[in-house]
Amino acid sequence: MERILVSACLAGAPVRYDGSAKTLASVLLQTWHDEGRLVVVCPEVAAGFGTPRRPAEIQLRRNGSDVLDGTASIRDNAGADVTALFIDGARHALQQALAHDCRYALLADGSPSCGSSFIYDGTFSSVAHDASGVTAALLERHGIRVFAPNGIDELAALIDGDR
Repeated sequence: MERILVSACLAGAPVRYDGSAKTLASVLLQTWHDEGRLVVVCPEVAAGFGTPRRPAEIQLRRNGSDVLDGTASIRDNAGADVTALFIDGARHALQQALAHDCRYALLADGSPSCGSSFIYDGTFSSVAHDASGVTAALLERHGIRVFAPNGIDELAALIDGDR
């Protein structure tokens, strides 16, 4: 059975920076849950961040790969450098994915951890740009395909094709 790493906030857990969930109301997600396919993780909580917590963004319109390569940082809205914690959370998510043989991940977009099609630009002004977060980048580097919620149908087609 194909297992899928999924952001805890998409699965309904109130783990986002503001203490909310970003629940994905989807028949597919519910079916995968009922089948025991989901490996639910919040990289930020796993790294030790509390809920709620200060918003954080990758600085200077950079991306998760830049963070992993040491050429970009992540700061919260008070200016604290939280890069190391985000990398720790990404490593935890990767360990979970590998331990459960996940070849796919469904991650919340916009997050400096989980974003896969867009993240925010580091100015805390709600300006997004096409880029991925740290966890998404690390998973992709290890051959795990990452999907945003709007790609759930494409993910389902791949899983059905693997059966």
